[in-house]
Amino acid sequence: MNSKELHTFHRKNAVDLFNHVWDLMEKEDRTEEEMLEMIHAAHASRYHWGIVGNELNFARGEWQISRVYAIVGSSERALYHAEKSLKYCLDNDIVDFDLAFAYEAMARGYSLTQDRKQFEENLEKAVAAGETIAKDGDKKVFMESLEDLRQLPTT
Repeated sequence: MNSKELHTFHRKNAVDLFNHVWDLMEKEDRTEEEMLEMIHAAHASRYHWGIVGNELNFARGEWQISRVYAIVGSSERALYHAEKSLKYCLDNDIVDFDLAFAYEAMARGYSLTQDRKQFEENLEKAVAAGETIAKDGDKKVFMESLEDLRQLPTT
Protein backbone atom coordinates (compact mmCIF):
# COMPACT_ATOMS: atom_id res chain seq x y z
CA MET A 1 0.00 0.00 0.00
CA ASN A 2 1.18 3.50 -0.70
CA SER A 3 0.99 6.19 1.99
CA LYS A 4 -2.38 7.54 0.81
CA GLU A 5 -3.90 4.04 0.89
CA LEU A 6 -2.44 3.44 4.35
CA HIS A 7 -3.87 6.71 5.60
CA THR A 8 -7.28 5.81 4.18
CA PHE A 9 -7.08 2.32 5.72
CA HIS A 10 -6.24 3.61 9.21
CA ARG A 11 -8.81 6.41 9.09
CA LYS A 12 -11.58 4.09 7.92
CA ASN A 13 -10.78 1.56 10.64
CA ALA A 14 -10.60 4.26 13.31
CA VAL A 15 -14.02 5.61 12.36
CA ASP A 16 -15.68 2.22 11.82
CA LEU A 17 -14.40 0.84 15.11
CA PHE A 18 -15.40 3.99 17.02
CA ASN A 19 -18.93 3.72 15.62
CA HIS A 20 -19.07 -0.02 16.37
CA VAL A 21 -18.08 0.65 19.98
CA TRP A 22 -20.75 3.34 20.18
CA ASP A 23 -23.36 0.80 19.04
CA LEU A 24 -22.17 -1.66 21.68
CA MET A 25 -22.20 1.03 24.38
CA GLU A 26 -25.83 1.82 23.58
CA LYS A 27 -26.85 -1.83 23.66
CA GLU A 28 -28.78 -2.64 26.83
CA ASP A 29 -28.15 -6.37 27.08
CA ARG A 30 -24.52 -6.91 26.12
CA THR A 31 -23.11 -10.40 26.43
CA GLU A 32 -19.74 -11.07 28.03
CA GLU A 33 -18.31 -11.54 24.54
CA GLU A 34 -19.70 -8.17 23.45
CA MET A 35 -18.21 -6.50 26.53
CA LEU A 36 -14.80 -7.86 25.61
CA GLU A 37 -15.33 -6.92 21.96
CA MET A 38 -16.24 -3.38 23.06
CA ILE A 39 -12.98 -3.06 25.04
CA HIS A 40 -10.82 -4.37 22.20
CA ALA A 41 -12.58 -2.33 19.52
CA ALA A 42 -12.22 0.91 21.53
CA HIS A 43 -8.49 0.33 21.90
CA ALA A 44 -8.19 -0.62 18.23
CA SER A 45 -9.96 2.57 17.15
CA ARG A 46 -7.64 4.68 19.30
CA TYR A 47 -4.65 2.80 17.84
CA HIS A 48 -5.67 3.70 14.29
CA TRP A 49 -6.30 7.33 15.30
CA GLY A 50 -2.83 7.35 16.80
CA ILE A 51 -1.45 6.78 13.30
CA VAL A 52 -3.59 9.20 11.28
CA GLY A 53 -5.42 11.42 13.74
CA ASN A 54 -4.75 14.55 15.72
CA GLU A 55 -5.07 15.57 19.35
CA LEU A 56 -8.83 15.98 19.06
CA ASN A 57 -9.16 12.41 17.76
CA PHE A 58 -6.86 11.23 20.55
CA ALA A 59 -8.96 13.00 23.21
CA ARG A 60 -12.14 11.47 21.84
CA GLY A 61 -10.59 8.02 21.57
CA GLU A 62 -9.37 8.15 25.17
CA TRP A 63 -12.81 9.37 26.26
CA GLN A 64 -14.45 6.39 24.54
CA ILE A 65 -12.06 3.92 26.13
CA SER A 66 -12.78 5.51 29.51
CA ARG A 67 -16.52 5.18 28.97
CA VAL A 68 -16.15 1.54 27.98
CA TYR A 69 -14.21 0.78 31.15
CA ALA A 70 -16.80 2.66 33.21
CA ILE A 71 -19.52 0.52 31.63
CA VAL A 72 -17.68 -2.67 32.56
CA GLY A 73 -16.98 -1.36 36.07
CA SER A 74 -13.22 -0.90 35.92
CA SER A 75 -12.64 2.37 37.78
CA GLU A 76 -8.84 2.35 37.54
CA ARG A 77 -8.82 1.94 33.77
CA ALA A 78 -11.74 4.33 33.32
CA LEU A 79 -9.90 7.01 35.27
CA TYR A 80 -6.60 6.35 33.51
CA HIS A 81 -8.13 6.97 30.09
CA ALA A 82 -10.31 9.85 31.34
CA GLU A 83 -7.13 11.55 32.58
CA LYS A 84 -5.53 11.04 29.15
CA SER A 85 -8.58 12.56 27.44
CA LEU A 86 -8.57 15.53 29.80
CA LYS A 87 -4.83 16.04 29.33
CA TYR A 88 -5.21 16.13 25.52
CA CYS A 89 -7.94 18.74 25.93
CA LEU A 90 -6.06 20.92 28.40
CA ASP A 91 -2.68 20.68 26.65
CA ASN A 92 -4.14 21.50 23.23
CA ASP A 93 -6.80 24.08 24.08
CA ILE A 94 -9.57 21.68 23.12
CA VAL A 95 -12.73 23.07 24.68
CA ASP A 96 -16.49 22.96 24.21
CA PHE A 97 -18.05 19.51 23.88
CA ASP A 98 -14.79 17.58 24.24
CA LEU A 99 -13.59 19.30 27.42
CA ALA A 100 -17.02 18.88 28.99
CA PHE A 101 -16.99 15.17 28.17
CA ALA A 102 -13.43 14.78 29.48
CA TYR A 103 -14.58 16.08 32.88
CA GLU A 104 -17.69 13.94 32.62
CA ALA A 105 -15.44 10.91 32.08
CA MET A 106 -13.44 11.82 35.18
CA ALA A 107 -16.63 12.09 37.23
CA ARG A 108 -17.95 8.83 35.79
CA GLY A 109 -14.70 7.07 36.68
CA TYR A 110 -14.84 8.43 40.23
CA SER A 111 -18.47 7.32 40.51
CA LEU A 112 -17.05 3.80 40.62
CA THR A 113 -14.75 4.56 43.56
CA GLN A 114 -15.05 5.60 47.20
CA ASP A 115 -13.84 9.12 46.35
CA ARG A 116 -17.08 11.10 46.50
CA LYS A 117 -15.14 14.39 46.74
CA GLN A 118 -13.37 13.82 43.38
CA PHE A 119 -16.66 12.70 41.85
CA GLU A 120 -18.37 15.94 42.94
CA GLU A 121 -15.43 18.16 41.89
CA ASN A 122 -15.25 16.65 38.41
CA LEU A 123 -19.03 16.70 38.03
CA GLU A 124 -18.96 20.42 38.89
CA LYS A 125 -16.23 21.02 36.28
CA ALA A 126 -18.22 19.01 33.74
CA VAL A 127 -21.32 21.11 34.38
CA ALA A 128 -19.32 24.35 34.04
CA ALA A 129 -17.68 23.17 30.82
CA GLY A 130 -21.04 21.97 29.53
CA GLU A 131 -22.48 25.45 29.90
CA THR A 132 -19.95 26.68 27.32
CA ILE A 133 -20.95 24.19 24.61
CA ALA A 134 -21.88 26.31 21.60
CA LYS A 135 -24.14 24.01 19.57
CA ASP A 136 -27.55 23.29 21.04
CA GLY A 137 -27.56 19.69 19.80
CA ASP A 138 -24.16 18.99 21.35
CA LYS A 139 -25.24 20.63 24.60
CA LYS A 140 -28.39 18.47 24.67
CA VAL A 141 -26.37 15.27 24.19
CA PHE A 142 -23.99 16.34 26.95
CA MET A 143 -26.76 17.27 29.39
CA GLU A 144 -28.42 13.89 28.79
CA SER A 145 -25.12 12.20 29.60
CA LEU A 146 -24.83 14.27 32.79
CA GLU A 147 -28.33 13.27 33.79
CA ASP A 148 -27.38 9.63 33.23
CA LEU A 149 -24.26 10.15 35.34
CA ARG A 150 -26.24 11.71 38.18
CA GLN A 151 -28.52 8.63 38.19
CA LEU A 152 -25.59 6.26 38.74
CA PRO A 153 -25.11 4.93 42.22
CA THR A 154 -21.81 6.14 43.61
CA THR A 155 -19.89 3.67 45.71
